[in-house]
Amino acid sequence: MRFVLKNGSMAALANLRDDELLRLLTAGDEQAFATLYERRQGAVYRFALQMSGSPAVAEEVTQEVFMILLREAKTYDPRRGPLASYLYGMARRLVWRHLERNRPHLPLVTGEAEAEDRALPEQLISRSETQSDLERDEVIHAVRRAILALPSGYREAVVLCEFHELSYAEAAQVLGCAVGTVRSRLHRARALLAERLGARNSSSAGCPA
Repeated sequence: MRFVLKNGSMAALANLRDDELLRLLTAGDEQAFATLYERRQGAVYRFALQMSGSPAVAEEVTQEVFMILLREAKTYDPRRGPLASYLYGMARRLVWRHLERNRPHLPLVTGEAEAEDRALPEQLISRSETQSDLERDEVIHAVRRAILALPSGYREAVVLCEFHELSYAEAAQVLGCAVGTVRSRLHRARALLAERLGARNSSSAGCPA
């Protein structure tokens, strides 16, 4: 899905809020949709990739999210939260639908997914001044595997709060749960990641040179 923004309208539309662009979209302004797509597509794609580990799923989900937005823009109510949360919510439902349908056939953690993970939150990666690039890549790979192995609710909390830096309230809005639930899921997810990655580090340390 690619769009070409007209030079004259690009700057003006780029300064509008999401809800203002949506009003233009519902009135039939294709450039408003193109602006929204360029603004929000990257985050939706990364969310779907981080949740699924599959670039193919992430691409399909992103396309579906924006096709739904194009068809159903009039159903969005800004009083219920920002557009970003609305898009994450759609992407979340579509990701789980794809995974339930195609899980046995999905290649997880491909090279593209790992490339995205160069931006893993620093608090999830143990760092050392003497750590080589290869060792850091191994850590990133292990963190990605550990996140994909988390129970679904915990994984969602980690991806939304750690990767996408949503507040507890914003994540709760996406997930349709209480703020306290997000907080407890994230706390438990961090503990599980620390446990699993700690076990990996202990195992690696015990291997003969």
